[in-house]
Amino acid sequence: QAQLVESGGGLVQAGGSLTLSCATSERTFTSAAIGWFRQAPGKERDFVAAISRSGGATTYADSVRGRFTISRDSAKNTVYLQMNSLKPEDTAVYYCAADTPPYGSSWPSGRLAYDYWGQGTQVTVSS
Repeated sequence: QAQLVESGGGLVQAGGSLTLSCATSERTFTSAAIGWFRQAPGKERDFVAAISRSGGATTYADSVRGRFTISRDSAKNTVYLQMNSLKPEDTAVYYCAADTPPYGSSWPSGRLAYDYWGQGTQVTVSS
């Protein structure tokens, strides 16, 4: 059973930046592709960004491309989501998720591809 722990959420003004972290075990980190999703109140959980197991491939939702950057640090078994130029519409609970072998066919943006999810971290962007 993989565990993922998100951190780094908080309250920020529009235009500001936050960096979210997703920490997991070495076993999970070395085998999994990782994705970030977000869910605003009353809305579905939407894809934000994903990074392949090797880190060589990244994918972003159109709404965040150019503002958010996903990366992974093998020394810390952690995946980061650097969020810049934040907008009020970025307000949501952010979740990281792991796609472990056998990898899901709907990776990177399909929720069903992911086997394990973190508990989420709240990001609030004020106008």
